[in-house]
Amino acid sequence: MSMPTELSVPKRGLRQRLRYAFQKRFWGLDIDPSAYIALDAYIDRTNPRGIHIASDCYIAMGAIVLSHDMTRGIRPHTRIGKGAVIGARAVIMPGVTVGEYAHVMPGAVVLRDVPEGGRVAGNPAKILAEDS
Repeated sequence: MSMPTELSVPKRGLRQRLRYAFQKRFWGLDIDPSAYIALDAYIDRTNPRGIHIASDCYIAMGAIVLSHDMTRGIRPHTRIGKGAVIGARAVIMPGVTVGEYAHVMPGAVVLRDVPEGGRVAGNPAKILAEDS
């Protein structure tokens, strides 16, 4: 399976463009303008500078991306690589790096790093396939 060169994401409406500007300017999130984030996806605001979302990413509805763990008192950086797809209701835990062109299936709870081009599913997420 070859890696796609470009992900076809939906066009962003006015609400999404305003949300992007607000997240970038006021919260300080590191989000590429070409990334698509569904309006009801939750991007952590407790440690907003710990979120890094690369170009051409797609984060589906209800997905959660976290960058803090108050039980251990840590605030690690969470990174979503170029062209990655995060499925609906998936949870990306703090400190996880999702590699370029990786796919996180819907409902997955990602506790460990996802390799470049990998596919993960389940709770906790396990690697289903890895594109080399």
